[in-house]
Amino acid sequence: MKTRFIAIAIMAIQCGMCFADTHISVVVENTLRQARTDVPVVLNISNYTVGSAIVTHKGTEIPYQLDDLNQDTKYDELVFLTNLSEKETKTFDITLLDEGTPREYPSRVYAEMLLNNPKDKGKRQTSYISSLTVDGDVNPYNLLQHHGPAFESELVAYRIYFDKRQTVDIYGKYNKGLEIKQTQFYPTKEELAQGFGDDCLWVGSTLGLGTLRGWDGNKPLFLDKVAHRTERIIALGPLRTVVEVIDNKWNTGNANKKSVDMTTRYTLYAGHRDVTVDIRFEANADDYTFCTGVINVKNSTEYSDKKGLLGCWGTDWPVSEKDSAGHKRETVGLGIYIPSTHFVKELQKDKDNYPILVKPTGATLKYHICFASDNETFGYHSDKDFYKHLTEWKKLLDNPVKVEIVNKR
Repeated sequence: MKTRFIAIAIMAIQCGMCFADTHISVVVENTLRQARTDVPVVLNISNYTVGSAIVTHKGTEIPYQLDDLNQDTKYDELVFLTNLSEKETKTFDITLLDEGTPREYPSRVYAEMLLNNPKDKGKRQTSYISSLTVDGDVNPYNLLQHHGPAFESELVAYRIYFDKRQTVDIYGKYNKGLEIKQTQFYPTKEELAQGFGDDCLWVGSTLGLGTLRGWDGNKPLFLDKVAHRTERIIALGPLRTVVEVIDNKWNTGNANKKSVDMTTRYTLYAGHRDVTVDIRFEANADDYTFCTGVINVKNSTEYSDKKGLLGCWGTDWPVSEKDSAGHKRETVGLGIYIPSTHFVKELQKDKDNYPILVKPTGATLKYHICFASDNETFGYHSDKDFYKHLTEWKKLLDNPVKVEIVNKR
């Protein structure tokens, strides 16, 4: 009996625990008359004991990734990417092996967290960590290189501030490729001369790019009232990075509401400039209201379909005015898309932000963010082109590929 799942990224395999090699055939269908590249297909394999896997298309092996997202030492998701021409359908054969280790493939993404060593000030840091938890009144912002975890695809790079702001900040590239391990988000003059990218947006205390904040009915609120804060990297590649931020007992600022436990997951796939933001609450939170949006870049134009898609394109210094020496003004395009299930309304822009009110559905909240730097040799160089990209991006998100298990044994 066929089991159909209509979702771009989630495909659950319903069965009891399995302790032998399992073979699955999966059909992926592009329903649009529009080509897609690096389409993620994600299988939930939590009911299987998996040590390794083999994924093939027409007999040719393709890269995959196994992830332990709940950190229980067992793989619960298998990921692979595919390209699809308009209306194309492809069949993939997957073997789940109960022993062994995942096969190695060239990585197309990268993520890191680094402790700053005062003795190596001005040098590249080497103290790599994967997770850090602090009490709510502890601010490790300056204890970490690039102030929190950084992650990238070939196209773009992001970082998440480890403080009460938890701001999403961005790093723009000139050329496609992975850079953060070398530049650590702060390229030298020599690296800049070689064509490496750089921090391209000053975010300060703004919403940055799609940062979630509390809402008191009048203004966004920092996440300063928490019992504990954790930031960690739970997937490193080769096809996607996953970074999580956990806020325990957050007093959100919603009137007469209890504090919440919240986990925010940022997922970036190879070949993508967009990040999916998945937020989970310990309990039902659909009577809470939160705020997100994007920074109001200086001299920016704006685009909105008034249905959850918002963008801006503007030019400003990428650092504070006092630190601007040696920098040039940067032109960027910022985009955010909030599905109708979570979109409440856009608020009037102010000098800092284009704010949007959002609401969870039950215990979940989900939206998407993306950006482009005018420095790119491969991207967008006008607000018109970037806004066109945003509308096409929304169309792809609203029309996921169809995934069907046609055989398993």
